Amino acid sequence: MLGTIVNTVAIVLGSLLGLLFGQALPEKMKRTVIQGIGLSVLLIGGSMALQTKNSLIVIASLVLGGILGEWIDIELRLQHLGEWLEGKLSKGRPAGGFTSAFVTTSLIYCVGAMAIMGSLESGLNGNHNILFAKSMLDGISALVFASSMGIGVLVSAVPVFLYQGAITLTAGLLQGILSPQVIAEMGATGGLLIVGIGINILEIKEIKVGNLLLAIFIAIPITILFTKLHLGI
Repeated sequence: MLGTIVNTVAIVLGSLLGLLFGQALPEKMKRTVIQGIGLSVLLIGGSMALQTKNSLIVIASLVLGGILGEWIDIELRLQHLGEWLEGKLSKGRPAGGFTSAFVTTSLIYCVGAMAIMGSLESGLNGNHNILFAKSMLDGISALVFASSMGIGVLVSAVPVFLYQGAITLTAGLLQGILSPQVIAEMGATGGLLIVGIGINILEIKEIKVGNLLLAIFIAIPITILFTKLHLGI
Protein backbone atom coordinates (compact mmCIF):
# COMPACT_ATOMS: atom_id res chain seq x y z
CA MET A 1 0.00 0.00 0.00
CA LEU A 2 3.03 2.31 0.20
CA GLY A 3 2.72 3.45 -3.41
CA THR A 4 -0.97 4.25 -3.02
CA ILE A 5 -0.37 6.14 0.23
CA VAL A 6 2.38 8.22 -1.40
CA ASN A 7 0.11 8.87 -4.40
CA THR A 8 -2.71 10.04 -2.14
CA VAL A 9 -0.44 12.30 -0.12
CA ALA A 10 1.01 13.78 -3.33
CA ILE A 11 -2.47 14.75 -4.55
CA VAL A 12 -3.32 16.30 -1.18
CA LEU A 13 -0.07 18.28 -1.00
CA GLY A 14 -0.26 19.32 -4.65
CA SER A 15 -3.84 20.50 -4.18
CA LEU A 16 -2.98 22.48 -1.05
CA LEU A 17 -0.03 24.15 -2.76
CA GLY A 18 -2.21 24.92 -5.78
CA LEU A 19 -4.92 26.46 -3.59
CA LEU A 20 -2.38 28.57 -1.70
CA PHE A 21 0.24 29.49 -4.30
CA GLY A 22 -0.90 28.17 -7.70
CA GLN A 23 -1.85 31.55 -9.11
CA ALA A 24 1.70 32.79 -8.59
CA LEU A 25 3.27 30.16 -10.90
CA PRO A 26 3.82 31.21 -14.52
CA GLU A 27 2.05 29.10 -17.13
CA LYS A 28 5.38 28.49 -18.89
CA MET A 29 6.82 26.94 -15.74
CA LYS A 30 3.79 24.67 -15.25
CA ARG A 31 4.00 23.52 -18.87
CA THR A 32 7.73 22.78 -18.69
CA VAL A 33 7.39 20.70 -15.51
CA ILE A 34 4.53 18.68 -17.01
CA GLN A 35 6.67 18.00 -20.10
CA GLY A 36 9.54 16.80 -17.92
CA ILE A 37 7.26 14.37 -16.13
CA GLY A 38 5.88 13.24 -19.49
CA LEU A 39 9.41 12.29 -20.56
CA SER A 40 9.88 10.40 -17.29
CA VAL A 41 6.66 8.47 -17.94
CA LEU A 42 8.03 7.46 -21.36
CA LEU A 43 11.21 6.17 -19.71
CA ILE A 44 9.32 4.09 -17.14
CA GLY A 45 6.90 2.64 -19.68
CA GLY A 46 9.67 1.83 -22.15
CA SER A 47 11.79 0.04 -19.57
CA MET A 48 8.77 -2.06 -18.55
CA ALA A 49 7.90 -2.92 -22.15
CA LEU A 50 11.43 -4.16 -22.84
CA GLN A 51 11.09 -6.80 -20.11
CA THR A 52 8.86 -8.97 -22.30
CA LYS A 53 10.10 -12.47 -23.08
CA ASN A 54 8.00 -12.70 -26.22
CA SER A 55 6.90 -9.58 -28.08
CA LEU A 56 4.20 -11.61 -29.87
CA ILE A 57 2.30 -11.84 -26.58
CA VAL A 58 2.33 -8.06 -26.19
CA ILE A 59 1.29 -7.54 -29.81
CA ALA A 60 -1.55 -10.07 -29.59
CA SER A 61 -2.73 -8.59 -26.29
CA LEU A 62 -2.80 -5.06 -27.68
CA VAL A 63 -4.58 -6.11 -30.86
CA LEU A 64 -7.26 -8.14 -29.07
CA GLY A 65 -7.54 -5.60 -26.26
CA GLY A 66 -7.87 -2.78 -28.75
CA ILE A 67 -10.59 -4.58 -30.72
CA LEU A 68 -12.57 -5.37 -27.57
CA GLY A 69 -11.94 -1.93 -26.07
CA GLU A 70 -13.12 -0.15 -29.21
CA TRP A 71 -16.16 -2.40 -29.42
CA ILE A 72 -17.07 -1.55 -25.84
CA ASP A 73 -15.76 2.01 -26.37
CA ILE A 74 -14.32 2.25 -22.88
CA GLU A 75 -13.27 5.88 -23.18
CA LEU A 76 -16.72 7.00 -24.29
CA ARG A 77 -18.38 5.07 -21.46
CA LEU A 78 -15.98 6.62 -18.95
CA GLN A 79 -16.85 10.03 -20.32
CA HIS A 80 -20.58 9.28 -19.95
CA LEU A 81 -19.97 8.01 -16.42
CA GLY A 82 -18.23 11.24 -15.53
CA GLU A 83 -21.07 13.29 -17.00
CA TRP A 84 -23.63 11.19 -15.11
CA LEU A 85 -21.77 11.54 -11.82
CA GLU A 86 -21.38 15.25 -12.33
CA GLY A 87 -25.10 15.58 -13.01
CA LYS A 88 -26.02 13.55 -9.92
CA LEU A 89 -23.64 15.39 -7.63
CA SER A 90 -24.61 18.82 -8.90
CA LYS A 91 -28.33 17.99 -8.31
CA GLY A 92 -29.57 20.16 -11.12
CA ARG A 93 -27.30 23.10 -10.34
CA PRO A 94 -24.92 24.34 -13.01
CA ALA A 95 -21.76 22.27 -13.21
CA GLY A 96 -18.69 23.92 -11.86
CA GLY A 97 -16.86 24.59 -8.64
CA PHE A 98 -16.45 21.69 -6.24
CA THR A 99 -18.45 19.07 -8.17
CA SER A 100 -16.80 19.64 -11.53
CA ALA A 101 -13.31 19.64 -10.02
CA PHE A 102 -13.95 16.51 -7.95
CA VAL A 103 -15.45 14.43 -10.77
CA THR A 104 -12.96 15.53 -13.42
CA THR A 105 -9.79 14.94 -11.41
CA SER A 106 -11.06 11.70 -9.83
CA LEU A 107 -11.48 10.21 -13.31
CA ILE A 108 -8.10 11.52 -14.47
CA TYR A 109 -6.26 10.04 -11.48
CA CYS A 110 -8.12 6.71 -11.27
CA VAL A 111 -8.52 5.74 -14.93
CA GLY A 112 -5.35 4.81 -16.74
CA ALA A 113 -2.66 2.23 -17.22
CA MET A 114 -0.39 3.76 -14.59
CA ALA A 115 -3.07 3.42 -11.90
CA ILE A 116 -3.80 -0.20 -12.80
CA MET A 117 -0.25 -1.39 -13.53
CA GLY A 118 1.23 0.59 -10.68
CA SER A 119 -1.19 -0.94 -8.20
CA LEU A 120 -0.63 -4.44 -9.61
CA GLU A 121 3.16 -4.04 -9.45
CA SER A 122 2.86 -2.73 -5.91
CA GLY A 123 0.72 -5.66 -4.78
CA LEU A 124 2.47 -8.43 -6.70
CA ASN A 125 6.14 -7.46 -6.56
CA GLY A 126 6.34 -4.75 -3.92
CA ASN A 127 7.61 -2.47 -6.71
CA HIS A 128 6.24 1.03 -6.16
CA ASN A 129 8.19 2.85 -8.89
CA ILE A 130 5.20 3.29 -11.21
CA LEU A 131 3.03 4.71 -8.44
CA PHE A 132 5.90 6.94 -7.30
CA ALA A 133 6.17 8.34 -10.83
CA LYS A 134 2.38 8.68 -10.97
CA SER A 135 2.55 10.49 -7.64
CA MET A 136 4.88 13.10 -9.13
CA LEU A 137 2.61 13.54 -12.14
CA ASP A 138 -0.56 13.67 -10.02
CA GLY A 139 0.99 16.04 -7.49
CA ILE A 140 2.06 18.53 -10.15
CA SER A 141 -1.22 18.27 -12.04
CA ALA A 142 -3.15 18.64 -8.76
CA LEU A 143 -1.29 21.88 -8.15
CA VAL A 144 -2.24 23.12 -11.61
CA PHE A 145 -5.86 21.92 -11.39
CA ALA A 146 -6.44 23.22 -7.86
CA SER A 147 -5.09 26.65 -8.78
CA SER A 148 -7.89 27.01 -11.33
CA MET A 149 -10.64 24.56 -10.25
CA GLY A 150 -10.67 24.79 -6.47
CA ILE A 151 -10.93 22.51 -3.45
CA GLY A 152 -12.75 19.67 -5.24
CA VAL A 153 -9.36 18.55 -6.55
CA LEU A 154 -8.19 17.94 -2.99
CA VAL A 155 -11.13 15.64 -2.22
CA SER A 156 -10.36 13.50 -5.29
CA ALA A 157 -7.55 11.97 -3.23
CA VAL A 158 -10.18 9.83 -1.46
CA PRO A 159 -11.34 7.74 -4.48
CA VAL A 160 -7.70 7.41 -5.58
CA PHE A 161 -6.82 5.82 -2.24
CA LEU A 162 -9.82 3.47 -2.27
CA TYR A 163 -9.48 2.47 -5.95
CA GLN A 164 -5.73 1.85 -6.10
CA GLY A 165 -5.67 0.35 -2.63
CA ALA A 166 -8.31 -2.20 -3.62
CA ILE A 167 -6.32 -3.22 -6.72
CA THR A 168 -3.12 -3.54 -4.68
CA LEU A 169 -4.72 -5.72 -2.02
CA THR A 170 -6.46 -7.89 -4.62
CA ALA A 171 -3.21 -8.32 -6.53
CA GLY A 172 -1.50 -9.49 -3.35
CA LEU A 173 -4.11 -12.22 -2.94
CA LEU A 174 -3.47 -13.39 -6.52
CA GLN A 175 0.29 -13.55 -6.08
CA GLY A 176 0.25 -17.34 -5.68
CA ILE A 177 -1.90 -17.78 -8.80
CA LEU A 178 -0.15 -15.60 -11.36
CA SER A 179 3.16 -17.02 -12.57
CA PRO A 180 6.28 -14.83 -13.02
CA GLN A 181 5.86 -15.18 -16.79
CA VAL A 182 2.29 -13.88 -16.67
CA ILE A 183 3.26 -10.97 -14.42
CA ALA A 184 6.16 -10.08 -16.73
CA GLU A 185 3.99 -9.99 -19.84
CA MET A 186 1.24 -8.04 -18.08
CA GLY A 187 3.88 -5.55 -17.03
CA ALA A 188 5.33 -5.31 -20.54
CA THR A 189 1.89 -4.76 -22.06
CA GLY A 190 1.04 -2.19 -19.44
CA GLY A 191 4.42 -0.57 -20.05
CA LEU A 192 3.52 0.16 -23.64
CA LEU A 193 0.25 1.71 -22.48
CA ILE A 194 2.25 3.89 -20.09
CA VAL A 195 4.34 4.98 -23.08
CA GLY A 196 1.04 5.97 -24.68
CA ILE A 197 0.21 8.09 -21.63
CA GLY A 198 3.57 9.81 -21.94
CA ILE A 199 2.87 10.57 -25.60
CA ASN A 200 -0.50 12.02 -24.62
CA ILE A 201 1.05 14.17 -21.90
CA LEU A 202 3.60 15.54 -24.37
CA GLU A 203 0.75 16.14 -26.85
CA ILE A 204 2.67 14.33 -29.60
CA LYS A 205 -0.41 12.43 -30.68
CA GLU A 206 -3.66 11.48 -28.97
CA ILE A 207 -3.71 7.76 -28.18
CA LYS A 208 -6.87 6.13 -26.84
CA VAL A 209 -5.13 4.42 -23.95
CA GLY A 210 -8.47 3.79 -22.24
CA ASN A 211 -9.64 1.62 -25.13
CA LEU A 212 -6.45 -0.44 -24.85
CA LEU A 213 -6.65 -1.09 -21.10
CA LEU A 214 -8.13 -4.59 -21.50
CA ALA A 215 -4.89 -5.65 -23.18
CA ILE A 216 -3.28 -5.87 -19.73
CA PHE A 217 -5.74 -8.56 -18.65
CA ILE A 218 -5.89 -10.31 -22.03
CA ALA A 219 -2.15 -10.85 -21.63
CA ILE A 220 -2.96 -13.39 -18.88
CA PRO A 221 -4.65 -16.11 -21.01
CA ILE A 222 -2.36 -15.42 -23.98
CA THR A 223 0.75 -15.90 -21.84
CA ILE A 224 -0.68 -19.10 -20.34
CA LEU A 225 -1.46 -20.39 -23.84
CA PHE A 226 2.03 -19.57 -25.13
CA THR A 227 3.56 -21.24 -22.07
CA LYS A 228 1.59 -24.45 -22.58
CA LEU A 229 2.50 -24.52 -26.26
CA HIS A 230 6.16 -23.64 -25.49
CA LEU A 231 6.05 -20.73 -27.90
CA GLY A 232 9.07 -18.63 -27.05
CA ILE A 233 8.74 -18.70 -23.24
